[in-house]
Amino acid sequence: MQVICISRGTLSGGRDLGERLAKNLGCVCLSRERLIEAATQEGIQVGKLEMATMKPRIFGERLAVEREYFRAFSTAYLCDQAVEDQIVYHGRMGHMLLPGIGHVLRVRVVADHQQRVWRAVQDLRLDAAKARKYIAEIDEDRERWARFIYGVGGDETGQFDVVINLHHMSVENAASALTAVVQLPDFQVTPASQKAMLDLRLAAQSRVALARNERTSRSAFKVVADAGVVTVTYLPQDSRYAKFISEALEPVADISEIRATMATTGILWIQERFDSASETFQEVAELATKWNAAVDILSLTPRDQVDEQAGTPTGSFDVSEPGSSGQYDGGVEDDVEEVPSDDSGVKSTLGALAAAGCSGGGKIIRGAAQDVVESLDPSPSYSVVVVGDLYLDKNQSARLRMTRELQRFIGEHITAPVVGADELKRRYLFGRRDVVRLAVYLVLVGAIYFMVFSNQQVILKFASGQWGGAGVLAKGLVAAAAVVFVPIVAQCYGTVAKSLMKLAKME
Repeated sequence: MQVICISRGTLSGGRDLGERLAKNLGCVCLSRERLIEAATQEGIQVGKLEMATMKPRIFGERLAVEREYFRAFSTAYLCDQAVEDQIVYHGRMGHMLLPGIGHVLRVRVVADHQQRVWRAVQDLRLDAAKARKYIAEIDEDRERWARFIYGVGGDETGQFDVVINLHHMSVENAASALTAVVQLPDFQVTPASQKAMLDLRLAAQSRVALARNERTSRSAFKVVADAGVVTVTYLPQDSRYAKFISEALEPVADISEIRATMATTGILWIQERFDSASETFQEVAELATKWNAAVDILSLTPRDQVDEQAGTPTGSFDVSEPGSSGQYDGGVEDDVEEVPSDDSGVKSTLGALAAAGCSGGGKIIRGAAQDVVESLDPSPSYSVVVVGDLYLDKNQSARLRMTRELQRFIGEHITAPVVGADELKRRYLFGRRDVVRLAVYLVLVGAIYFMVFSNQQVILKFASGQWGGAGVLAKGLVAAAAVVFVPIVAQCYGTVAKSLMKLAKME
């Protein structure tokens, strides 16, 4: 099940490296061209998607659904191959099709520009000027494709584990180096990463099945899977197709339960442990009902969590049996703990959300903030990200500091407001404090309007400059009064309007 994804540029040597590495490992080598051929045979309009990157005006709802179809099919294609055997895939940002899977080795291959130009001259029989133009155009196409399909730039090196420059290194030596890297404990399959791949595969297969079914093919469904439970989220305009979801998913094996949720937006809720009886759950569920949103929950166990009693080193988890050495092995045991158990409360919370009609699916992540961002599908748009209780093994001040750092990092990578669970009610729900605020500002607004309408003649005389004599001084007093008075009225009136809309569950 181990996967090596090589992102290659035009004539950078990535194809040769991928084939050589696959030969060293004795595994299957897949190329982007082979994936595109399979997608085309599936009936996906890949050509139109390519055209939409160059002519954005042709991109509409139908192509948006086609893009999700392509992403789901590509993910299912790679997962199907990886479940059977170790694979090497070389193409455009293939690792973005496998978010949240810890045993994926992400490699970026680069080469000197002049070296690439020389290869274009030799392989394509172009002169130097045309070769440079060709490479520049293809690189631009690749960058547009990456942003169009995955929402990220192709040259952002922070998303890769290894960057290899083939300018001074031969393909054979680079393949030997990667062969050694693949053997590191960090990229070995664990029960948690295996489950993540199987869940991702099931979700992708389910999305493909919905796209294949004639009755559901034109709907913008979002699909999440967790241990056989498939959650399908759809927009209100697609509600007429909801009754066909079960029928469309019949061909998909390994589905134990189907949950369908209608939602106009999404809420991402991140905590270490979940409790459906907690106050935060009630607030999130109330907000989801208010916004007609689906709630995605993410259980995050920080990578630096330490079991002081067992003496586990930073970066590992103590899962040794009694009497075993419990020695740190480089991270292999990071995810050895059986995931299906509901110690984090994910399953029970998802069940409670499903009963409330607002479940969007969930997942368990063991890692850091970067792992959270990488595990998220870039296509869904969240209206808010709620960060609850994390770093439970730390003291209060450390928990507060680390949680704020996590919020700041996520906010820099997700286009949605990120709030703490403690401020969720204050910002989005109507509570006792809002009642007091509404009452106070209603009195102030009433008093202002009463004073204005009771003294209209005096106010008009003052505003026209007739009070206090004409001249610069009078005009200055009028301007000063406007500067002071208008913001006060606007603040009072705006607060009343906002509170009333909040009370009426309108934003």
